[in-house]
Parts: sequence; structure tokens; C-alpha cells
Amino acid sequence: MEEKAMQDKDGKQKIVQHRKASFYLKKYAMIFVGAIIAALGLELFLIPNNVIDGGIVGVSIMMQTLTGMSLGVFLVLLNIPFLFMGYKQIGKNFAIATMIAICFLSFWSEVFGPVPKVTDDPFLAAIFGGIIDGLGVGLIIRAGGSLDGTEIVAIIMDKKSVFSVGEVVMFINLFILSSAGLLYGWDKAMYSLVAYFVISKMIDVVIKGLDESYAVMIVTNEHEEITSALNDRLGRGVTLLHGAGGYTGESKEVLYCVVTRLEVDKLKEIVLDKDESAFVTINAVHDIVGGRFKKKSIH
Repeated sequence: MEEKAMQDKDGKQKIVQHRKASFYLKKYAMIFVGAIIAALGLELFLIPNNVIDGGIVGVSIMMQTLTGMSLGVFLVLLNIPFLFMGYKQIGKNFAIATMIAICFLSFWSEVFGPVPKVTDDPFLAAIFGGIIDGLGVGLIIRAGGSLDGTEIVAIIMDKKSVFSVGEVVMFINLFILSSAGLLYGWDKAMYSLVAYFVISKMIDVVIKGLDESYAVMIVTNEHEEITSALNDRLGRGVTLLHGAGGYTGESKEVLYCVVTRLEVDKLKEIVLDKDESAFVTINAVHDIVGGRFKKKSIH
């Protein structure tokens, strides 16, 4: 019996180790691919047209212009203090993933640097360079890393000030893009602002996905009918949570369900058909791990 228990324990440990190895392989493969894509956007579109990204990448591009030194050198040097801050304030895994992402980007920037630029039109460069760069950066962020030390500063300041992460990042990047206007001219600064906007939106698309999923919570007295209808008409599993009214203390049942964007209206229709007084909240879900959730079309 003891031998069998030991074998079962060893088997479970091997499964856990395999899952961890698979997780980290996928994580760093995504960072590797993201760095290649980001470098393509920078070196083939943005940098040759004096259009910059925000954050440390933007500062590194300007430093490269001023000194003639390699972009990769500045990407690594300027991010070192922020990596240290990230390690202390956010965590070891984030710092390691960010360091690896920066090193990959530095390497691929050197590889693609000699490649001729794709277009001489700065507007096209801002749009397409922004899309490609944003795709790469989005993959890196989704994998748990970063290329921008200013985000680390923003996260820390968010904890210690009244400003949000987005507000801090926006303030820093407005300063950086204004500096680009002094260096490259104000028309290139405006193109850089366009590129920054496109990059931000592309990062959102990569992180959230084109077809977002939504977590729905339904407070109702008709939980059995709604659960059955959601199972039958949407094919979605439902989790039943037990609650109580904060004012009346009356027992309430809360249904929790995850649906796609295409299914939201159908879900509302089902719920209101079964219980017109139901209280429904809907929130976007950026990622789903585990379970049997699958995206599908509404027929």
C-alpha cells in the first residue's frame, strides 16, 4: 500500500512538473516571438522615419539618434534601475520575464537594423509600425513581461499616490513625445503620437482579444429556470452562489456564468424572459484558464 501511495505521489509530482515546464515554455516562446515582432515594427517602420514609441523604448530611440550608439545598449542600460524596482515591488517572475524580453528585443533590433525601411511615408510608418509594434508588445505583456520601465514606475506610484497607472504613463509619455518634437520636429512628434495611440489600441486587442468574454452575475429568485434555460439555449455552464440581501437579510441565489460578446444579448433575453426583476451585472474578462469554456457562434 505504501509503495502504491509513493508511486501515486511521484506520478502527481511528474504531472505538476510537466505542467510547469509547459507553462514556462509557452510563456518564454511568446516573449521571444513578441520581441521579434516588436523589433520589426521599430526597425522597419518607426525608427527609419524618426517616429518613436513612448516610454523607455522612445527614450532609447532618441538616445540612439543623439549618440549613434546601438539601440539595444540603451534599452538594457536605461531599464536596469526599473528592473531592480520591479523585482523589489512587483516580483521576481515579472522582473525575469521583463529582463528576457528586453534582451530579446535588443538582439532582434540589431538583427533588423540594417534591413531597408518599408516606407518613406511617416504616416504609413506610424500606422503600420504601430500595429506591428503593438502586436509584439501585447504578446510580451500577455506573457507576464514588459518592455517599458515607465510602467513599473506607474504601478509603484499608483500604490503611493492618487494617480492611476494610466495617468502616470500618459504624463511620462507626453513629456517623452514633447522631447521628440524638439529633436525631430513637431510634425514627427505628432506622427509619434499617432503611433503611440495605435500601439496602445493594438496592445488592448492582443490582451483582451478581438472576441471578448464576459463574466455575468445574476441575482434572481428564479435561479432554477434561468440555469436550465442557459444550459439548454446557450449551452453554458452556470455556477450557483448562495447570498443574502444586505438590507433585508433575505436569502438570494446568485448565478455566475461566462459568455462571449456575441452571446450577451441572448443571455439578457433569456434572463428577462424568466425573471423581469432579476439584477444582472456584466464585466469583461481578459483571460480564462481551465474549465470547459469554449467560444462559439450563436445560431
